[in-house]
Formats: sequence, structure tokens, C-alpha cells
Amino acid sequence: MTEKLQKARDYEALHRPEIANQLPAFHLTGGVGWINDPNGFAPYKDEYHLFFQYYPYDTQWGPMHWGHAKTKDFIRWEFLPAALAPDAQYDSSGCFSGGAATLPDGRHLLLYTGVEIRPEGEFQTQCVAIGDGVNYEKYEGNPVITAADIPEGSSARDFRDPKIWQENGVYYAVTVNRGKDGSGDVLLYESPDGLHWQFSSILYSCGYRFGSMWECPDFFHLDSKDILIHSVMEMRATTLEYHNGNCKMYHIGHTDAEKHFHAEVSHAMENGLDFYAPQTLEALDGRRIMIGWMQAWEGSKQKIPGMGFMGQMTVPRELTLRDGRLLQWPVRELESYRANKVEYRNVTIQEETALPGITGKVMDLILEIAPTETPYTRFTLEINRGDGFHTDIILFPQKGTIRLDRTFSGHPHDVNHIREFPADFHNGAIRLRLLLDRYSAELFVGDGEQAASMVLYAPEKADGITLRSDAAVQVSMEKYDLEITENWRTNHGK
Repeated sequence: MTEKLQKARDYEALHRPEIANQLPAFHLTGGVGWINDPNGFAPYKDEYHLFFQYYPYDTQWGPMHWGHAKTKDFIRWEFLPAALAPDAQYDSSGCFSGGAATLPDGRHLLLYTGVEIRPEGEFQTQCVAIGDGVNYEKYEGNPVITAADIPEGSSARDFRDPKIWQENGVYYAVTVNRGKDGSGDVLLYESPDGLHWQFSSILYSCGYRFGSMWECPDFFHLDSKDILIHSVMEMRATTLEYHNGNCKMYHIGHTDAEKHFHAEVSHAMENGLDFYAPQTLEALDGRRIMIGWMQAWEGSKQKIPGMGFMGQMTVPRELTLRDGRLLQWPVRELESYRANKVEYRNVTIQEETALPGITGKVMDLILEIAPTETPYTRFTLEINRGDGFHTDIILFPQKGTIRLDRTFSGHPHDVNHIREFPADFHNGAIRLRLLLDRYSAELFVGDGEQAASMVLYAPEKADGITLRSDAAVQVSMEKYDLEITENWRTNHGK
């Protein structure tokens, strides 16, 4: 083990216990310091491992390490010691995003981007580390994919984020690359052993249709379709579905014999204020599970004074296909942590109302809203309310949109706090599921046709919830506390 990696492990083991009581109840963080993109999300020895972009020493972005955690049920996480540090020449400026796979002999393979800054510029290459699920050694043949393995005219500087999988005895990986037209390409590579790679095809090209450079690709099969997911830099707002800046997209389509992907349908992956760089795995029971970084780059400098961590992951979500849309729903395992059910059926709501028992900051809340004789045009659910704080989720059934407004949610800086997105209403009726944790809200519409995440910083005592409408509506609600016993916060990766 190198001195740099040992230093990171010693630091996290010492400082994670100091801030354990600050952490979210059921959303994964690094336990200390900064995290961003999820990496290496894959099964290994009947558990699920997740690595993440990590800088343990501060709550802001720094030289990238790989943090590490594992879980059996996607809810309770156990911290493991940091897996990678930027301690080789080819990754001296950071160990950036990548994926993981299991080798035939049972060893765990990590494929990641190494960044090296030389006098002539920045270079990004793909590198391998191999280990036992806790300790990893960098492959002596690194880097395994270099600028010699990209199409002519492509960029050696913007060439990153490999996602690896195995299929029919062959290892595949997709990376992103800035193509010769200056916009993003997704490149496909093949390997017989995970160590020796060759270029296969330009799987899909941006052509400036969706932003410029792309990041964090993922490619998988679901219900006889091929799905490509990626994050987008410098997106231009075109409808309420897409906003300016960093966006997330999925494409549903098929791949031809020459290994070129053809998109049939394209949509935004998420509609919230805080979501980026998602990564998926195939669970041991066949489900496709996705997790994302619940943060936006534009707001990533916002933090509560004294907070010892920055960045958290979404709740893992099950992905399914229906009617040409990719649906997202919290993993079913979360429901086994529900407790203290409070239920209301067909309550008439118009004036501002706080229902007894519907309060708190850690919960699973299900709402069904339906119009009465007079159609409503605006319905507001206020969460995290108290002492002047509140966050609003506003329904506009006639416009067919939902607005998130966290202007008064405790954020210390003036970044974007409002986002409105299309939603599926049925004659004014709609079903919502809302997951609240100490610093976040994740909203799911209908059966998961839309999902929207946001980070919130209202203090603990701001835990009120109210409802109001501009015309009488019928509201049914189920509220569950979420009790995550034997939480991952009790294990600090020693």
C-alpha cells in the first residue's frame, strides 16, 4: 500500500466518527470530506459495492481518490477503506470515474480514468486496479487504454469515465470522448480478460444535438431494448424537460451489427435540481438498479458551516421500461424499513392545512390528489417548514407541470432554486411519492414516469408539512417513518 493511500485511510478512520451524527439517515455519503460521481457500482461476492469520487480532506473538490462502501440491500451501507489514491504517474492528478467487474478467478477489477498533467497539457487514460474487495493493486501494465486507442482526430484530454460489463465471455467498456467535431462521442471497447483492450466502434455521437461534451456513460439491455445513459455538459434549454448547463439523458434504441447505437427515443433522466452522473448495475435477482450523485455542480460550493461532509447519493432506484419511457422507483428494500404508519383517506383540502402526524424530516410519504367539482389550478405541498424556512412542491394540473421551489430552504447562496418540469396528470389527478431525509427530498410521480431530487439545508427543527389548494381537492396520504437500524454510520471503515 502506498503512503498516499494509507494517509487517506488513516484520515477517514479518524474523522468519520467525529461527524457521524451529522450524516443523512439513509443516503450514502463519504462519511467525511467531499464526494461526487458514483463509480464501480456492481455486485461482488453476493454483495453490492459502490465506489465514489472522493476527497477526504476537505468538503470541496480536490485530487480525486476512490472512496468505498458496500451493501446487501441498497439501504444499509458499510464503509470500507478508501480504495484508490492518486499515487502513480499516470493518475497523479486524480483517479477519476469508472466501473467494476469480477474476474473469472474471483478477483475484483476496477477500470478507471487516470489524469496526468504534463508540461504539454492534460492527458486522460484508462487504468486498472485489481483486488479482493478491500485492498487493490494498480496493474503493472497501466494505462490499458490510451490516446493510441481513440479515433483519429479525437481528444486525448477529454477521454474518460469507463463503464465496464461482461457479456458472453467478453468484457466491454464504454467511455466518453470529445470527437473530432468537438462534441461528445461514446466509444465502445472490448477485452478478452479486462486487461488488454481494443477499440470496437464509435457507439453513439452527440453532433451537438445534446450539449457539447458528455460524461459518465452507461450502456445496458432492458426488455429487449438497448439503453444508453450519459450526463451532458453545456446543455441548452429547449423545453421544460431540458435545462441549461449540466443535464442527464437516456436514449432507448437498438445496436446494429457494426456496433453503432441508434436512438429511437431520448428523454431527460431526471427533473430535479440535484442529480448527476448516474450509474447502474444488474442486481443478483435481475433488476436494473441506478444510483446518482444528488448534487448539482452549480450548487456544489453550498454547505452548512461546520458540516464535515459534502455530497450524497440518491436512494438506489429500480429502472423499468413502459410505453417508451424509463421509469424510476425507489428500491423495494426501502419499504422494509417503514414504521409508524399514519394514513388519511379522501380528506378535503383547500385552506392551508397541517394534518396531525404528518411531520418530520425522515420519511416515505405517498399522496394522491384528485379534483372535486371545481377544478384546481394550483396545489402546494410545503415541506421542511418552520422558523421562516420552507420548500414548496407546486402542482399545476392545467399546465401539466410540477414546480420545485427551495428558495427558503436554507441554502446560503444564490444559485438556481426553482425548476418546473412536465408531469403526467389524469384529469387533474396525480399520485406522488416523496422521500425525505435530513438534507434532501426525492419526488417520484405516478409510477416513476418522472423523478426529481433536490438538496435542502433547513435546520432540524424545520420539520412541518402543510397542504393548500386554490380549489377544494381530495387528498389521500400514507406517511411512514424510516428507521434504518444498524446504520452504516456505525461502521467507519476501519
